Amino acid sequence: MKKKWKLLVCGLLLGTMLTACSEGGESSVEDLLTGTPITITGEPELTPPPESSQEESSAQASTGAADGTEESKATPKPDKNTDHTNMYRSELTGEWISKDIENQRPVAIMVDNEILTYPHYGINQADVVYEMMNSTANGRITRFMCIVKDYAQIERFGGVRSIRPTNFLVGFPYEVIFCHDGGPFYINDYTAKKYCNHFSGIFARYTRPASERPSWATSYAGRSYASEYTEFVTYENYKNPDTGKSYTGLKSALESAKFSKEYSSSYKGTGFNFLEDVETDLSDVKGVAKGVDVSLPFSHTKTALKYNSTTKTYDLYEYGSKHTDAADNDNVTTFKNVIILNCSFSQLDEHGYMIYNYYNYYGSTKTKGEGYYLTNGNCIPIKWTKSDKDTEPAHYYDAKSGEELYMNAGKVYVSLVPSDSWGSVIIK
Repeated sequence: MKKKWKLLVCGLLLGTMLTACSEGGESSVEDLLTGTPITITGEPELTPPPESSQEESSAQASTGAADGTEESKATPKPDKNTDHTNMYRSELTGEWISKDIENQRPVAIMVDNEILTYPHYGINQADVVYEMMNSTANGRITRFMCIVKDYAQIERFGGVRSIRPTNFLVGFPYEVIFCHDGGPFYINDYTAKKYCNHFSGIFARYTRPASERPSWATSYAGRSYASEYTEFVTYENYKNPDTGKSYTGLKSALESAKFSKEYSSSYKGTGFNFLEDVETDLSDVKGVAKGVDVSLPFSHTKTALKYNSTTKTYDLYEYGSKHTDAADNDNVTTFKNVIILNCSFSQLDEHGYMIYNYYNYYGSTKTKGEGYYLTNGNCIPIKWTKSDKDTEPAHYYDAKSGEELYMNAGKVYVSLVPSDSWGSVIIK
């Protein structure tokens, strides 16, 4: 009976999300998303879905249930493992995982995205990956913040690099434990907060073979390769066989830490909503467009995502090639859900340090912005809000109906795109 009730609730929620809105829906969205707007410079041009899918969607829309109500357009999601004993749906992905770690706080690992730190290790274990501009210098190079729930499975994750103020703004609502190696003095106000727990610069140093260094690397990069691009998070303690030096793993660090390893009583969730037992391709949502290829305006990394129709996920591309994970047999990094957010930023100094205006830190109003959600080869416009409270998650809404966004179960990629280059985002 309990399972049937959950399915009924899920169906009602899905039907609400996917049903086209009535006249006046736009104003209701604006009433809901009160706050300080993000400045928009241009908008990405969206391509309508192929006519065949539109026709199919129209045909489906004209077919109602026997009682005259419209049937849900979502399709059942195959589940090979029907026995979910001692499992729960992850708050990060909506997928079934071990209930043993239900209350366990995730870690957020800062990963350098300079090509000199390639190949990356462990990134495919992340449940949620944020990619954000790390500096206004160097072609607006990006950095990854990888959120991992089941961190006991980590063997080697990185390379680890320094953290920035925006990462705290984004990470606090998840109640993550930050893993990084230092950062500019701008982070001091955030690390001083009583609810900020982090490990800095304690992780394993590997000896990286010369074969991993790009042949075009500069002499500076060659000299620093022995230290700057060699730090990785491990779960168990690690001893470098070449140097004999030992390093602390997450397991030991957490055992010694004086902070809680579990969510606090005030934990408010991730802000994500996931469909259960069904999956949508968004084809009948008002404002849907084709969403197969995404190109983001980060000139250094040339970040892009391409829809893989075989896996029904979005493969990540960096520097013109598929991003792969050396700790996962060089398998491609891929995501079920892609969220692209328009967000302005403030320059902190002449050296390129910056902070996204993710929320009005010194105010008392919400920040609101535009964005896009992509899954299963389609894309819809969304809107998002973030209050000025550190621990309050961002919330996401269908831009047309105003209903909260419900995503397919699976891994999530989120990118904060600077407002001044929002018009250079390409989705087709």
